[in-house]
Amino acid sequence: GTDEHGLKIQQAAAAAGISPPELCERVSGLFRQALAQAGVAFTDFTRTSEPRHQRAVQHFWGALRDSGALYKGSYEGWYCTPEESFLPESQLAERRDAQGRPRKVSLETGHEVHWTKEENYMFRLSVFRDPLQNWLRDNPRAISPDPFYQCVLRWLDEDLLDLSVSRERSRLQWGIPVPNDPTQTIYVWVDALVNYLSVVGYPESHGVWWPAAHHVVGKDILKFHAVYWPALLLAAGLAPPERILVHSHWTVRGQKMSKSLGNVVDPATCVGQYGVDGFRYFLLRQGVPERDCDYYDEKVVKLLNSELADALGGLLNRSTAPSINPSNTYPRFSEPCFPKVLDSKEVKGMGRVSAEDYELVAAVASLPAQVDGYFEGFQIYKALECIAQCVRQTNGFFQRHRPWKLNQRDTAERLWLDTILHVTLECLRVYGTLLQPVVPHMADKLLSRLAVEPGERGLSDLMFLARYDGKPCPFEGRQLGPDTGILFQRLEKLETMKNRKQ
Repeated sequence: GTDEHGLKIQQAAAAAGISPPELCERVSGLFRQALAQAGVAFTDFTRTSEPRHQRAVQHFWGALRDSGALYKGSYEGWYCTPEESFLPESQLAERRDAQGRPRKVSLETGHEVHWTKEENYMFRLSVFRDPLQNWLRDNPRAISPDPFYQCVLRWLDEDLLDLSVSRERSRLQWGIPVPNDPTQTIYVWVDALVNYLSVVGYPESHGVWWPAAHHVVGKDILKFHAVYWPALLLAAGLAPPERILVHSHWTVRGQKMSKSLGNVVDPATCVGQYGVDGFRYFLLRQGVPERDCDYYDEKVVKLLNSELADALGGLLNRSTAPSINPSNTYPRFSEPCFPKVLDSKEVKGMGRVSAEDYELVAAVASLPAQVDGYFEGFQIYKALECIAQCVRQTNGFFQRHRPWKLNQRDTAERLWLDTILHVTLECLRVYGTLLQPVVPHMADKLLSRLAVEPGERGLSDLMFLARYDGKPCPFEGRQLGPDTGILFQRLEKLETMKNRKQ
């Protein structure tokens, strides 16, 4: 959804010569479009200018007032409009503008700040230091990854100043008015944070979901989510969210993205160059939540060609080729060809199956639980690393046994060929199932080729190589789906792509 109130929206609309609602309608439409382009599905798209949200915010304000957490006070300080927050001197720097005049700016963002003095409602944040510390010490997984959890604990060791939670209405009309005080507008961050409640039915039906909520936030807004928001919730008689998952930023060739440097990466352009699945895979494979990650096009091309086009796509093509599987079926597994062992040291003297083959089977058998654990821990890049490693091992298995060299007219050779193909397709089925949240279209293409029905694509019943454990395999002997073509088209170097488009 979109957070639509505040001074910067009011100023941007005035500069564009349109009303704030018109600007928000247009910009929220762009966000919806970007989500659709990126293949992101959602159950709700919330806008903070909606009546349901306004009602929730006013009710939340009433709960804060009734608990005694608010008081009227005079406030002055350096205000940063783009960040919609007051900044202490320690977060400011002196810079000179184009005319050489000195000005104060935010140390973090470089945005100019202005001295502001006004009478506002204040929130007694200072009294919530101990409750916040207790909440975090009792819930060490409340904020992850751990470096951000430690960062919040350090903030709570410092003095917590009371927070200004309203603005003079004469200066800020584009926002939700303070109930029973038409001279004040509710501070945009208080308004915006309440959307986590309004979207689950606050104040009537939020109890079905709250506090079992996981927030996913950028590291630059951590203090608002991990200090101010839990304190506001406690003051309003509600529990903090169950988890706050924090991610870092993308740099471009080691530099922060900025309009002035002209190095801002446009997601729509990337989707056009690499496809929805390609772009999603790169971001999730390379994005490490606890540190900034670097983006450049050559890196994307190299990774996608290596892991999606060559390793995964190549494996599917080779293992379903008509030359080695003329009947186009899910081949049968032969226990005598691939006998079960309890210890890979027993492998010597077992015929064609090598120790590496048993290592592959063990690795893929443990992969679903491993991937599930990494997804739950917000370490998607580690889950994809494990899948990529198993794909490499499967390619090694296929290459090692050269099924294309086997004589299909020889019964023993045919059994061994079918077993190699069965193991390979079982591995591919697992990878296709696990990759669905990351590369939905490509995973669907892969699973359709293997004739895996929509109802057979869940994680809970993902049984790998059932025949190895002496159980029936529902896919064995099934006709494969029609050829779905190249799984992922190899990418050319960017210069070649640009020249071709021109």
